[in-house]
Amino acid sequence: MRIAVTTPTGNVGRHVVTALVRAGVRPRVLLRDPGRLAPDIRDEVDAVQVDQYEPDSVAAATAGIDALFWVDPPAEGTDPLADYARATDSVVRAVTGNGIGRVVFQSSVGAEKRHGAGEIDGLARTETALDGLGIDVTHLRCGYFFTNLEFQLDALRAGTLQVILPLDLPMAWVAPRDIAEVAAARLLSPGWSGRCVQGVHGAADLTWRQVADILTAATGRRIGVERITDDAMRAQLQGVGMSDGLVEAVLGMSTGLREDFAPEQPRTVRTTTPTTLAAWAYDTLRPQITDASS
Repeated sequence: MRIAVTTPTGNVGRHVVTALVRAGVRPRVLLRDPGRLAPDIRDEVDAVQVDQYEPDSVAAATAGIDALFWVDPPAEGTDPLADYARATDSVVRAVTGNGIGRVVFQSSVGAEKRHGAGEIDGLARTETALDGLGIDVTHLRCGYFFTNLEFQLDALRAGTLQVILPLDLPMAWVAPRDIAEVAAARLLSPGWSGRCVQGVHGAADLTWRQVADILTAATGRRIGVERITDDAMRAQLQGVGMSDGLVEAVLGMSTGLREDFAPEQPRTVRTTTPTTLAAWAYDTLRPQITDASS
């Protein structure tokens, strides 16, 4: 089976690549800068330089491919949903032009709403487009990435996280490595066909209060959490240089899911993955916090 992987240096993609290599597959990896690949993986893959926003380039890079792991690249302009639409055009062109019959798409919890969830609406658009192609496609509806906490290292060192979600609202938290294992298994498995939706919910649903307690225990420093207003968060995001469009898209991922929302896939053995936040925080987050203060 000839498999292509997008975002092969990302939080999920790099683990998809190594899982496939361990399975005996030599994947084709698509990225803007092949030099960013880890030195030990470069001889195990076929790297193709490509911009995922350019449909013709993506189609050329995926010629001869049987299965594709697709991740919409991070929005880079002032209109995130327009960027997602461009990425969707690219994957549709690649699939239809090359007869790719199998796609695993990294989506998100909340994409089932289709509208009203900020940046997640862009993922919903990609889902809908892939559904219309009549191929075998699995949408991975992933929970909140543990690695998102790495964007808040300064706040963690200061001891307080600020969020706009209710502090006692449970939600799925997941390790990117676990998402990759599910993705690789789906790419390699012949046991499914048609349109599938696979929740990837991590080891447990957690509230922000529980997260703060887990991080406190894992890092050895007191970490609290407080809820702030939407406008206060909006001002923070604008303060770091985000455009108004990007600010609203980021906020929408929280505001669109905080009331009257439940994931389409309930937590079951199929959606639960093994890595706990406590284990990840001890191994990955603790060194980043303690090393900076030592």
